[in-house]
Amino acid sequence: MSQFDQTAEQDALRRSVRSFFTRFDREYVRECDRTPRPPVEAFTAMGDLGWLGINCPEQYGGGGGSATDVAVLLEELGAGFLDLALWVFRVLSHGVHALDGYGTEEQKQRFLPDIAAGRLSVCFALTEPEAGSDAAALTTTARRSGDGWEISGQKVFCSGFKVSDYVMVATRTSKGDRKQAGITTFFVPTTTPGLEARPLEMLGHRPLGTTLLTFDGAHVPDDLRIGPVDGGWAILTKMLEYERLCLSAARTGAAQSVLDDTLDYVKQRKQFGQPIGNFQAVAHKLADMAVLVEVARTQVYRYAHRLDAGTADTRDAAILKLVAGEAYKKVADLGVQAMGGYGYSMEYDAQRHFRDSRLGTIGGGSSEIQRNIIARTLGLRPS
Repeated sequence: MSQFDQTAEQDALRRSVRSFFTRFDREYVRECDRTPRPPVEAFTAMGDLGWLGINCPEQYGGGGGSATDVAVLLEELGAGFLDLALWVFRVLSHGVHALDGYGTEEQKQRFLPDIAAGRLSVCFALTEPEAGSDAAALTTTARRSGDGWEISGQKVFCSGFKVSDYVMVATRTSKGDRKQAGITTFFVPTTTPGLEARPLEMLGHRPLGTTLLTFDGAHVPDDLRIGPVDGGWAILTKMLEYERLCLSAARTGAAQSVLDDTLDYVKQRKQFGQPIGNFQAVAHKLADMAVLVEVARTQVYRYAHRLDAGTADTRDAAILKLVAGEAYKKVADLGVQAMGGYGYSMEYDAQRHFRDSRLGTIGGGSSEIQRNIIARTLGLRPS
């Protein structure tokens, strides 16, 4: 048995998710992208099925699943509707994983059952106008005020805010010799007075939207602080490593969908009296796409197994993020090229993947940053 072989339960989950998309089909996905609007009906149905608590401990109403279970779920969701997968990823990562790992017992009892049932959604705010790849340089402040804290500053490129009840916010609570010190995380209600959101128009990922957040003395009680004061960087590091599993699994599923669609097209589309897939120039594109998807999938489950075994490290996470993000972008580009004018048409899904895939090498740590991380593990010091 290969170390990446999956259990009967995981195979059943995979089949169930595929069946799920007979209810929320391609036209549903396209309508959400065109409008744009979030896939509320599909998300609610997932809550009813118990999938939103797949990694939540059973004592809080979840399934107690592993990182591999999460990867299976998100890969299949990504194949059916990437933005739905990304909504679910935020719930599983910035909601369940963060609270289960770093929340107090009171916070777990208060939030986890509702998150697992789909009654609460969560998003994440880390990036700032002057702190993107250099995330530890964040300047949004949280200052003590009465029984809590007042948060002031800006966060940009916050995805999924419009469908969220809480936003996990990284703030600076003190200054020290190291910029990684003095960071604290909070679980902030999205309706908090002093918090304003402005939608940003982006190239892709339209259904959930992207937002600029401005905090102007937004008061947050201390019981919504996640983890110790000034101890947030360690939490953020672990969250980002888990996030890279989730995003990579979802994007690998989306890349598989591009491959499947393109393969169907080149087998049916005829030019010069034969299917265009018979021409070597086209066939090689499909071969390259298949290799890229297979390598990304292998990395996803390699990393998931290491997470489950407690042996995953920052280098593993960087390799996964780099491979999966670049694979989806390249597969989407090759798919458009193989389909020609139809790939460029808004009537087909190729253009949506082309738009959405571009974020995979930028957001959540750019490909350049992942290469820097990997290079440092080789004893190099890129600047």
